[in-house]
Amino acid sequence: MTSLDEARALLADFPVVDGHNDLPWALREKAGYDLDRLDIATDQTGHLHTDIARLRAGGVGAQFWSVYVRTDLAGDAAVSATLEQIDCVEQLLARHPADLARALTAADMEQARSEGRIASLMGAEGGHSINNSLATLRALHTLGVRYMTLTHNDNIAWADSATDEPGVGGLSPFGHEVVREMNRVGMLVDLSHVAATTMRAALDTSVAPVIFSHSSSRAVCDHPRNIPDDVLERLPANGGVAMVTFVPKFVLQAAVDWTEAADENMRAHGFHHLDTTPEAMKVHAAFEESTPRPVATAATVADHLDHMREVAGVDHIGIGGDYDGTAFTPDGLDDVAGYPNLIAELLDRGWSKADLAKLTWQNAVRVLGAAEDVARNESARRGPSVATLEQLDG
Repeated sequence: MTSLDEARALLADFPVVDGHNDLPWALREKAGYDLDRLDIATDQTGHLHTDIARLRAGGVGAQFWSVYVRTDLAGDAAVSATLEQIDCVEQLLARHPADLARALTAADMEQARSEGRIASLMGAEGGHSINNSLATLRALHTLGVRYMTLTHNDNIAWADSATDEPGVGGLSPFGHEVVREMNRVGMLVDLSHVAATTMRAALDTSVAPVIFSHSSSRAVCDHPRNIPDDVLERLPANGGVAMVTFVPKFVLQAAVDWTEAADENMRAHGFHHLDTTPEAMKVHAAFEESTPRPVATAATVADHLDHMREVAGVDHIGIGGDYDGTAFTPDGLDDVAGYPNLIAELLDRGWSKADLAKLTWQNAVRVLGAAEDVARNESARRGPSVATLEQLDG
């Protein structure tokens, strides 16, 4: 039996819980949410990283669908766009009930696995999605959102982003209250995209496990989107999970400088640097033809996991590919069918099947269950917070 055969067999028992897939935003940008135009029941190769057949081939058993909105959508416009993203996920669930199962709890995830369906959860990407309103945060939780990334690429009023200039020095007083309220309702605090100061501040405040839904190791690739070792070292005490991402510019040092040039080229042609529409991808392709792109592989991602396991421990790592949220992917991890290639690489490096089961399935399920336990205790202890940004931050 080859390593790839072993990987597929393992994933049949302990499938991948992927922390972050931007399919809803891709469907918004490429099809205006017309799910007949981009039907994931059919092969979407060349259009999307994701469809049902490739999720099955990749051994995906649970997916956190990102209900991301760009930060140039602010205020109530961001809230409305987030609701549209949630509606998109609801439509996907309604259209594909034999393959996708709504999941709100760790028990739901296990039930979906027992039924051979893909547990579908939601994560909001960026605190701008709640427009500084704890009531809106609670409403998103009621609608099924089970994590919120505190920032995206830009600072918000109460939290600093990894890719912006320092603003409040991590979390403001209101930012700490957001974390406490997320603990109370059972919404996971996601620290991908946030500044290292924000990571540390959130860990100081959270009484529930945190996650990094799609971040890799800063010691292996020195990019501000990645996790410093001192933060990884805190995960065992917190109980959280760092989910390695596949985005080449976050995992391969040589890709960092190339990506900065590629992003500037996109802006020079009038496109947002994260745009993956066909017109934008033509600009990307032309740039890549003239300036060859450094190529990451499954081994590149495995290097991050080796280091993250060494620093945080095998109970505190997971996978968050960021498919359909990036223009480029590593060789061998081209789309959601690629996870077996990563597991095979780790098997070849001597990872045990018990450790791989934790990486793919058990750690993520445990963390959501632990957040539920904390929420029961916290909600019994105190009621919903009515604090405002103005009251706490002045």
